[in-house]
Amino acid sequence: MSEEKVLCSHELVIRFDQLEGNRVTWYVVPDEKIRQSQSLCASAALADEYLGKLSENPHAADSTSNAYGQYGSEYSDKSINNPYGEYGSEYSSKSATNPYATDAPKLYDSDGNYRGKLSTNKYDPDSVSNPYGRYGSEYSSDSINNPYGAGSPYRSDSPNNPYGEGLSIYGDDDG
Repeated sequence: MSEEKVLCSHELVIRFDQLEGNRVTWYVVPDEKIRQSQSLCASAALADEYLGKLSENPHAADSTSNAYGQYGSEYSDKSINNPYGEYGSEYSSKSATNPYATDAPKLYDSDGNYRGKLSTNKYDPDSVSNPYGRYGSEYSSDSINNPYGAGSPYRSDSPNNPYGEGLSIYGDDDG
């Protein structure tokens, strides 16, 4: 496997048409999900450090709840659980645990929708910890704190589903 970072991944349908004379034409048929996910591709290119999936699933390889995985280990430099790492330190401006972070990691659902910043900063309007913000309010359908919205334990991409895939996390790798 390549060590290169995958920013976007899509499954495509390739259609083949057999014509008279045994000629074949083919073309790629994008579905609606691909058209809608361009925002994730553009955002992921800007926030280029993949940090795994915010998920309660301790068995998923990319889960931040998998203590033995690259993104859940307290020793990994790509983990939000590493208290000495760039994304887990309470002093780093790029950390999910710094209550004053300005460049906290960003969350995206499986459809490429932005779900806010993974941050303990209660004053950042995009923070999942801001109880009055779009992504932190328990009443907002876009919030992972709303058990009937993006935070529903029945959604496959909800971080609150112990069997789900969770939300993708991207951190700003620019120094």
